[in-house]
Amino acid sequence: MTDPASPLINTPLRTPDFRRYHELAQKQGRPLLDVMSSDAGISVRQACEELAKAFGLRMLDSAGLQALEPAFSAWPLTLAQQRRALLMSDAINGKMIAVTTDPFETSVLVQLEHAAQSAIEHTLATVEDIHAYLHLQESSLRAMDQLGTETEALDTAERLSGVQILSLASVAEATSPAVRLVSSTLYDALRSGASDVHLECMASGLCIKYRIDGVLDEIKQIPGKELAEQAISRIKVIANLDIAERRVPQDGSFQVQAQERLIDLRVSIMPSIHGEDAVIRILDKQAIVEAHGRLSLDALGFDTGSIELLRELTQAAYGMLLVTGPTGSGKTTTLYAALTETHTGQDKIITIEDPVEYQLPGVLQIPVNERKGLTFARGLRSILRHDPDKIMVGEIRDQETAEIAVQSALTGHLVLTTVHANNVFDVFGRFTHMGLDPYALASALNGIWAQRLIRINCPNCSQPYVPDAADLRRFALNDEQAQAYQFMKGCGCGDCRGTGYRGRRAIAEILLLDDELRELIVQGAPVKRIKDHARQRGFATLQGSALALVRKGLTTLEEVRRVTLSI
Repeated sequence: MTDPASPLINTPLRTPDFRRYHELAQKQGRPLLDVMSSDAGISVRQACEELAKAFGLRMLDSAGLQALEPAFSAWPLTLAQQRRALLMSDAINGKMIAVTTDPFETSVLVQLEHAAQSAIEHTLATVEDIHAYLHLQESSLRAMDQLGTETEALDTAERLSGVQILSLASVAEATSPAVRLVSSTLYDALRSGASDVHLECMASGLCIKYRIDGVLDEIKQIPGKELAEQAISRIKVIANLDIAERRVPQDGSFQVQAQERLIDLRVSIMPSIHGEDAVIRILDKQAIVEAHGRLSLDALGFDTGSIELLRELTQAAYGMLLVTGPTGSGKTTTLYAALTETHTGQDKIITIEDPVEYQLPGVLQIPVNERKGLTFARGLRSILRHDPDKIMVGEIRDQETAEIAVQSALTGHLVLTTVHANNVFDVFGRFTHMGLDPYALASALNGIWAQRLIRINCPNCSQPYVPDAADLRRFALNDEQAQAYQFMKGCGCGDCRGTGYRGRRAIAEILLLDDELRELIVQGAPVKRIKDHARQRGFATLQGSALALVRKGLTTLEEVRRVTLSI
C-alpha cells in the first residue's frame, strides 16, 4: 500500500489553476485534461504532461502502456472501462502501477491501492491512450477467440454438481472444445455486460449473439454441425435438462461463479429446423448493487416528475400498481427500488417471483416452483393468509393470478405487480382478454406505469449531427422546434464497442386513475376516449420522455424510433 502522505493525494498544488480546472471539469461532466486543453489552448497530451510535471508523476503514452502487463485479476477489465483507470504490473521492476487521468479522483486511487494490495506507483495518461489500450485488450482477451477447431466427443453422461467457475484459466484448462466453447461464451458475455446469450444452430454450425443494452449483436460464427450439437448438449448437462430430448422445448437454470460472485442463469432450449437453439438469460443480482449502490428510484435515471408520481403510487395504503413493458425493460428493478424506499420495518412485505432476482433485507421473498406446484396463483393465496401489508407479484400471467391480485388490492393490501403490454392503454385489453370484471379492475387500480430502457450516447465519441428530414417529420418536429434540440450522436469508439451508445436510461409514462377514467373503463369505452381523457389531464407519453433526452443531447432520434414507435 502507498504511504498515506502520497504526493498524488495530499501534495499542495503547485498552481491554483489545477484545482479550478478540476472543479470546472466536475461541473461540466468532462475529463480534466479536456478542460485544461480547451482553456489553455494546448493539446490534451501537453495538458497531461503539464499535470504530470506539476505533481512529479510519470506520464505513460501508448507505447509505455503496451510495455506493461494488465492486472485484470485484481482490477477487472469492466472496472477499468468504467473508471477509466488501469492497474498494471511492471514485471521487470517487480511493482504495481496505477494509471489514471485525473490526480484529484482520490476515490479511484484508493480503490486501485486496495485492489493492488501492495505498494504502487501512480502515473498519468490521456483518456484516449487508456481507451485505445483497453480496446486492444478487450479484443485480445476475448475467450472465444482462443478456441481451437478440433472436435472431441463430449461425455454426455457428465452431470455437474455445484457451481461452475468461469475465468480465463478455467476456459484454457477445458479439454473438450464444446466445454471450452460454452465456458468462453459465458465468460465473454458476462464481461461484456450482456443480458442474454443466443446460440443459434445453422446448417453450417453455430451462431453466437449477445444482447447488450437491449440490442442483439452477432459475436461469432462457429463452423461445424457436430460442435454446435455438442455445445447445446453441454448447456443441457449444466442446466440438468434431458439431453436425449430434442423434439420439445425445455427450461432450466444453473449458477456460475465469476468476478468473485454468484450469477444465476436461466436456460431456454427450443427445437429448430437445424437442431436446437439455446437462449441463456443472465441474472446478475450483484450488478444491480454495483450499478446503483442502495436501490432507489433516483438511481434508475427517471425524470423527477415521473419519480414523484411513482412514489405517490407506492406509498398508497391499498390498491394496485401495474408496471408494464417488454421483457428486459427493467420492470422488476423498478419495483425493487420502490419497495426498498418504502420499507421501514413497520409493514409486512411479501413477494412472489420467478425467479427472485435481488434479495431485499427484511422482506419475505418466495420463488415460484411450478415443478413442485408452487405457481403464482397458489403462492398468492398462501400469502394472503400470512398477514401481509404489501405484496409484490413478479408477473401476472393468467386469469387466476389476476383475479387474486385484484381481490387482494380490494381488501386492504397494496399490490405491486407487472404485466406484459406495449403501453399503459394496452393493459386494459390484456385484462379484458383474461376475463376480468371491469368494475373490479377499475376499483382496484391506482395507476399504470409503462417503461422502456433507451440507449444513451457514448460520452467519449458523441458529436453534434444533423438528423434526417424524414426523422424530424416522423416525430412532428418543425424547423423552429428542432432549433431547441441539441442533436448529438456517437460516432463509435473502443469505449462503446463501435456502437455510438454506452449504457441505458429509463423512460416512463404514468396513467393515474381518477373517477372519470374508472367510469370509462367500466363502460368498456374505446381506447381512443380513454387516451383523450388522459391527454386532457396532462398525460406524458413514452415518446415524449424519450424526446426530452434527445433535446439534451443524451440520445438520438434513431434510438427513440427503435424504442417507442409502433410502426
